[in-house]
Amino acid sequence: MTSTVSLPSVKLPASTPAFEGLDLLSSAVVLLDDKNLIRHLNPAAENLLAVSQRTWLGRSLFQLLGDSPVLAAAVDSAVQNNWSYTGHNIQVSRGEKKSVLHLDCTVTPLDSPEAKLLLEFRPIDQQLKVAREEREAVQQQANRELIRNLAHEIKNPLGGIRGSAQLLERELNNPALREYTQVIISEADRLQDLMQRLLSSHRTMQPGQVNIHEILERVLRLIHAEFAGVRVHRDYDTSLPELTGDREQLIQAILNITRNAAQAMGGKGEIVFRTRALRQVTLVKKRYPLALELQVIDNGPGIPEDIRDKIFYPLVSGREGGSGLGLTLTQSFIHQHHGSIDVESRPGRTSFHIRLPLSNEQGKTQ
Repeated sequence: MTSTVSLPSVKLPASTPAFEGLDLLSSAVVLLDDKNLIRHLNPAAENLLAVSQRTWLGRSLFQLLGDSPVLAAAVDSAVQNNWSYTGHNIQVSRGEKKSVLHLDCTVTPLDSPEAKLLLEFRPIDQQLKVAREEREAVQQQANRELIRNLAHEIKNPLGGIRGSAQLLERELNNPALREYTQVIISEADRLQDLMQRLLSSHRTMQPGQVNIHEILERVLRLIHAEFAGVRVHRDYDTSLPELTGDREQLIQAILNITRNAAQAMGGKGEIVFRTRALRQVTLVKKRYPLALELQVIDNGPGIPEDIRDKIFYPLVSGREGGSGLGLTLTQSFIHQHHGSIDVESRPGRTSFHIRLPLSNEQGKTQ
């Protein structure tokens, strides 16, 4: 952990519009007064630190982030020398659950009566996350092309196999032999159904205005009908606006996640649907002023560690007899909506995070 000298102090107008201008930045910015009390948190900082500006205005920075000697040293150096300092690999607490974040923080003195310090926070794994998302997007596109080509190549011979088995069955007088042709026909039908599911992710989207909570209620009814022992809890932000999306694709995407969770828990356990609004969010290298975050959380055994990093790959399943296509299709549908999906899992808690743009604009490329 080190501190480095960077830029001299900058002058920031004391008016409220100057603070509002910080809300357009993609980096997390916090403004402090001369007593290290918070004067402003921009939306990126609210998202990063999992807090609300309304709750933390006027409270101490160190009450929010915990006791960090490196951050305190960077703040003290900036104040004493009137120069900008950067603290590297600062460990701070995040949100009410006090999860740990590792950040770089640049502290810059301000010449303003309303704020004396500007702190800019950058997650040290941000570049790694962007690179991972880019790799996943490329991999997903390659997977889609491979799946589509394989499905087409397999589907046609299957039709011939099934037809031949039907013709053969008509010529057989021995009922015992017809049993074998029935096996051929039923297995051919099963494989054709599998191929159809593989190809379904390539159908043209039919976008319209949809309400995410109506979609979740539909999924909830389907899960209750199939798994009566699973309890589903709602934690909705009812102020969320409608989003532009394909209703059937979104239902199928969320249903795949929820059904996997119910099956992993043996038809007994708890699932939470949680929705929240995110502001100034980057999704697939595009910036959106408003986005939706949906979390599907279960208290099951968790995803096996050996497949955790490959859970969205085709034909990868942690359940015996599973096709390994549900989450692949889910990822494909979410990406078609310009969104992102990731998962955190440990025994007793698995959480899928889906983020979808709510803005009608296409988004600004980063």
